[in-house]
Amino acid sequence: MRKMMHNLRKTFISTAAILFAIAIGTAAYAPSGHAAPTETAKTDTRKNEDARDHFEVRSSDGTTLAVTAQGAVDAPEILLIHGLRQSHLSWAKQLSDPTLKGFRIVTFDLRGHGDSDKPAALAAYSDADKWADDVNAVIRSAKLRRPVLVGWSLGGYVAGAYLRKYGGTHIAGINLVDAVTNMSPDLFTSEALGFAKSTTSHNLATRAAATADFLFTCFYQAPTPSALQQMMVINGMTSRAVYEGFLQTKTTNLEPFFAAYNGPVLLSHGIHDRLVKVAMSERIKSIHANSRLSVFDNSGHSPFYEEPARFNEELADFVKEATAK
Repeated sequence: MRKMMHNLRKTFISTAAILFAIAIGTAAYAPSGHAAPTETAKTDTRKNEDARDHFEVRSSDGTTLAVTAQGAVDAPEILLIHGLRQSHLSWAKQLSDPTLKGFRIVTFDLRGHGDSDKPAALAAYSDADKWADDVNAVIRSAKLRRPVLVGWSLGGYVAGAYLRKYGGTHIAGINLVDAVTNMSPDLFTSEALGFAKSTTSHNLATRAAATADFLFTCFYQAPTPSALQQMMVINGMTSRAVYEGFLQTKTTNLEPFFAAYNGPVLLSHGIHDRLVKVAMSERIKSIHANSRLSVFDNSGHSPFYEEPARFNEELADFVKEATAK
């Protein structure tokens, strides 16, 4: 455990060095012990991107959301909802896996994130209905008939907000991934509670350091230096108002809406999560009869990224079962 955490921190520091080198205009920098990405990998990524549709959706308050879609329009549908400070790029290992090739997969950047609009008003993030309206706008614009919602971290809250306002009639199933469904402090780690202050700081230096630390806590298994480099940039793009506004929400417990949902629920949770306690998922399992908890032994907050083969197989099976009814 100590050795693994040391390697993760070493990789993280190496990535930070890359970003610093770029910022001051130095020549290309490659940390020792890590191979540079091959041209083949880059080519494959471009091919995958070319196979996707990219479009924009306007939500109820005028916020524009960046959306991507891939797969046959008549295939079983999956709507992937990413977590705080992330983007649709978080799902790269799902979008490129042949295991999920037979599905219609839609992703989008949450408001305040990635290529989506970033409203300055805190109310744009504190109002649960706005998150719900975003999901509804994507479902309608992408012409999804009966998707499975996959909500990671904050994405779980967004999925719950959708159930709260629109119900689950048109949702085939829900996969909650280390998801936030109840904002009770006892369901979060002390590290997560600490970020509530540091990542909302109006001091840029404090906020920048906290943002990097937050990204670091999302993993038990280290991403590659190039992946961390991209993640660092994406995390830095997120509006401060997102976290600050979200923490002011009056809708703090979405458990009743998951309990009332009639469809199946798959709960995926990394045992080494340093942000959201497994108890959060266990509570949903205890109140929803048609639910199953899948614990990932070699993952932290991001099992879909850290153990993608297993995660994707379980998601594929879950979607097939949920949409067969």
